[in-house]
Amino acid sequence: MKIRRISSGGEYEAKIGYCRAVVAGGFVHVAGTVGQGDDVVSQCRHALSVIETALNNAGVGLADVVRVNYYLPDAAEFEPCWPLLTEAFGAHPPAATMIECNLIDPKFRIEIEVTALAASD
Repeated sequence: MKIRRISSGGEYEAKIGYCRAVVAGGFVHVAGTVGQGDDVVSQCRHALSVIETALNNAGVGLADVVRVNYYLPDAAEFEPCWPLLTEAFGAHPPAATMIECNLIDPKFRIEIEVTALAASD
């Protein structure tokens, strides 16, 4: 089985030893992704952009996402992100889960992890 790894050059990739996305077994697995910004909405927007770039580098897009997990330290901050998520996934909503938990750094308000169908060769 061929495995392809896609790095985004994020600061934690080298520190922790992971890459942004792995294409394997017919899927694109995108690592939990945080975004930059001063609030949950701006961080969500940026994280989705980083995810979309990783998916594009794998030859797919947000419409190919079949599973998404959202991690937030405060579940009450999830609702303000809903319009961005609806815009991002539109007519192709994936199965989804939201979990309230601590993130790697308290400055981060949301982390998003996705799995997409890989492009067929």
